[in-house]
Amino acid sequence: MATKMLRSLTLLGALSTTLTAPSTHLSGPQYDYIVVGGGTSGLVVANRLSENPNVSVLIVEAGGSVLNNSNVTDVDGYGLAFGTDIDWQYETTNQSYAGNAPQVLRAGKALSGTSAINGMAYTRAEDVQVDAWQTIGNEGWTWDSLFPYYRKSENLTVPTASQRARGATYDPNANGEEGPLSVAWPDIPANNLTNTLNATFQGLGVPWTGDVNGGKMRGFNVYPSTIDYTAYVREDAARAYYWPIASRPNLHLMLDTFVNRLVWKNGGSQGNATAAGVEITSSNGTVTTIGASQEVIISAGSLKSPGILELSGIGNRDILERYNISVRVDLPTVGENLQDQTNAGLGASTTPGLTGTKTVVYPNIYDVLGNDTLAVAQSVRRQLKQWANETAQVSSGTMKAEDLEALFQLQYDLIFKDKITIAEILYYPGSTSSISAQYWALMPFARGYVHIGSADPTAKPIINPNYYKFDWDLTSQIAVAKYVRKTFQAAPLANIVTEETNPGFEAVAANGSEEDWKAWLLTQYRSNFHPVGTAAMMPKDKGGVVNDRLTVYGTSNVRVVDASVLPFQVCGHLVSTLYAVAERASDLIKADSGLF
Repeated sequence: MATKMLRSLTLLGALSTTLTAPSTHLSGPQYDYIVVGGGTSGLVVANRLSENPNVSVLIVEAGGSVLNNSNVTDVDGYGLAFGTDIDWQYETTNQSYAGNAPQVLRAGKALSGTSAINGMAYTRAEDVQVDAWQTIGNEGWTWDSLFPYYRKSENLTVPTASQRARGATYDPNANGEEGPLSVAWPDIPANNLTNTLNATFQGLGVPWTGDVNGGKMRGFNVYPSTIDYTAYVREDAARAYYWPIASRPNLHLMLDTFVNRLVWKNGGSQGNATAAGVEITSSNGTVTTIGASQEVIISAGSLKSPGILELSGIGNRDILERYNISVRVDLPTVGENLQDQTNAGLGASTTPGLTGTKTVVYPNIYDVLGNDTLAVAQSVRRQLKQWANETAQVSSGTMKAEDLEALFQLQYDLIFKDKITIAEILYYPGSTSSISAQYWALMPFARGYVHIGSADPTAKPIINPNYYKFDWDLTSQIAVAKYVRKTFQAAPLANIVTEETNPGFEAVAANGSEEDWKAWLLTQYRSNFHPVGTAAMMPKDKGGVVNDRLTVYGTSNVRVVDASVLPFQVCGHLVSTLYAVAERASDLIKADSGLF
């Protein structure tokens, strides 16, 4: 900690003499750009903006470096960092529709952000999902426009002959091999599970997917991960985007430092607020105001970025005035539209000698529900208006019912007409005589919120995802559980499964009711740690917080670049899409600046 603080103070001292003199109300140095949050997205932006040696960039990160932290680097160590000081350990409110208890939300408090503690899976989105961003009013945001940025960020390690023989397949046209981010397959042991699962899904009508990252995700696959295969460690955002260019003299980093709020230039008005910089608190309690001559880019994540906006006077007037925060921009949708997935798992014992690696299947609604799909589709369609009205009421009218209904209709069409995948199921050996299947439904309709609970920037936010508020969210999660049970009973997987152990037929009988499944699920589920949407990229009159150039409405030079801008969930893991969005955002920032 002392070393990190010394480095920060050294940088401050150097910059006070080498960079532009601060405005009179600033107490620290001035940069061209300040990036708030050295996480997955923020490090991409900082890297790309600092490519110009004449542009100065500061990254302010609340956590520390985890470069050699074995809880991070271990390729097989998912979960080791949970509950440690590099995990924000956010907690929701009691979930009224999901057992009336709180849930823990994991997020990385470190240089690299959540890419330092996630499951490392590198799977993108469905192409029609990204196209839907433009459909709701975000000009230029389509699969075709984002696809080059997926490839730009990626440095795929082509699978070895051994890996290919054991299930690692890819499409060279879908992947990049020159980007900063190392993507690879882990070591794949000789195994008998992958072929068994593949044959099982083929029998169920679900195909093998040659590459899950080409825009069409349905199928069974051995997926790649964010791994530096040469060093055989996790590839997080800092390893990819910061450490290789850390010596750039125009790029500076402050660790263990909180951003309290943005500070504003005098003057300006509703619709044209201009940030002058940020107020920070270092680990020793020193408060400093640092200037930004061009822009402030907030990349603190879906659960933190809305709070920084609110503490800075951007948000719902009622919330801001409750905590005596001066209103700079009355933007009531800040922190609304929160969407998160929920995770649960089934397990079974098997005959001895099971070997394998992690594999994934992405089924669509027709795979999961079969002949029941039409009836479920009709039921969901009838409820969209009601769900929209209820969501609008919960948001105190900050999101309009008619706009929510249009968003829900779009989501409905993606699920039932475009047939996007509705679940991710990870199969892997729990031991040499057991199999686990961790799963989550991908497209919940429930919207929640995250807001500040005080004017203290170090206080945890109030988070309510409203898990299982609507029928679809619960019934789809149960339907996927039933589907997993079905796979355990389908040949040839059934030939090696000896007994279902979770939930097991004592807990949920073979003909168990929806209530039986619900009772089991509510004791099993957790967050999937994929929150999105809390500073949504949408037209302002439709509930947006940022426009299609990711600039916060009502400001001239504040952007948000992280998962909070995604207007709704994507089917793949967030990290790959966030790298791509941040790459494209960097080009937008450059295009809007006179410095590049």
